Formats: sequence, structure tokens, C-alpha cells
Amino acid sequence: MIEAQGTTVAEVLAAGLAGDALLQSYVLDEQGRLRKHVNIYLDGTLISDRLRLSDPVRSAAEIYVLQALSGG
Repeated sequence: MIEAQGTTVAEVLAAGLAGDALLQSYVLDEQGRLRKHVNIYLDGTLISDRLRLSDPVRSAAEIYVLQALSGG
């Protein structure tokens, strides 16, 4: 678990991933956009803005970052 502050999903991700370049590369691509195989849930609901990550975040919110898996 990572604790981070911010008023939008983008701000929280930036703060939470700032110290770990490898983890950041799993979540965001080279342009800083959310990777296609990653889903983000805000308090149990899929975020609506995957492009700018502008969904508002309240102070006690929980954000879950999940990587989709495929295979057989």
C-alpha cells in the first residue's frame, strides 16, 4: 500500500509513484499516459477519465491500480 495526497487521480498517482521509476513504468507509458492494460478504481468504481486522470479524489479515498492479465 502506498499513501499519497492529491485532489485528482493524476496528482495522487504522481505523488505515489514518484519514488519508484519501475512501478511508474508499469502504470504509465513514456508519455505519462495510463497504459491500456491498467485499470484504476476510485473507491470501488472504475475512473471515468483514463486520458487526463482528472477524476476528483476526496481525502479519505482509496485508489486501486490493477493490471489486466491474459493468457491460458
